[in-house]
Amino acid sequence: MEYRTVRDLGRAEFVEKKSRFIGTCRPVKTEEEALAFIAQVKSQYWDASHNVYAYILRDSGVQRFSDDGEPQGTAGIPVIETMKKAGLVDVALVATRYFGGILLGGGGLIRAYSHTATIGLQAAGKIVMRECLLLELPCDYGFYGKAAGLIPECGGGGGDTQFLENVTLSFHLDPADLPALSKKLADQSSGRFSLVEQGQAFYPFDLE
Repeated sequence: MEYRTVRDLGRAEFVEKKSRFIGTCRPVKTEEEALAFIAQVKSQYWDASHNVYAYILRDSGVQRFSDDGEPQGTAGIPVIETMKKAGLVDVALVATRYFGGILLGGGGLIRAYSHTATIGLQAAGKIVMRECLLLELPCDYGFYGKAAGLIPECGGGGGDTQFLENVTLSFHLDPADLPALSKKLADQSSGRFSLVEQGQAFYPFDLE
């Protein structure tokens, strides 16, 4: 199972016919978190002409947007449609506009707010969250060096290592990579050591 979202807080801006557009984006998990982020950006850009926003949540399926005073359909919808076309969830974006004195017209506004959303999402870093296996590999000190190289080679990452009477390496792994790791582990340890599954959790991966 996987879904697409953004990695972190990101911000980007551009100018269109003297109007300054700023796209501010971040990952969110709940509606309360989304609304708090929107309020924070509005407070930061309190003197802007418009603070248009949109957010999409994965678990609840909630999708909301606001034109914030721009002509209906020219601001909030282009922002949320840009997010939906990218297949992103658990994300909130505020498109701020400082009016420069030149009217853009309906089509111009749609293009400008779509572009604001696009660059805001790019700045936040689009990623895929994959449900990974949480694994442990108990082994002796003699095999630890091979194990420590084998796990990242097969796509395992994160976690920590406990050094007690024996060594236990903890890490996460995309389920698709499990057969390859299990086979290499069996081959290189002559079947002495095997993986222990501890559960599952979502982890970020760069979009290819």
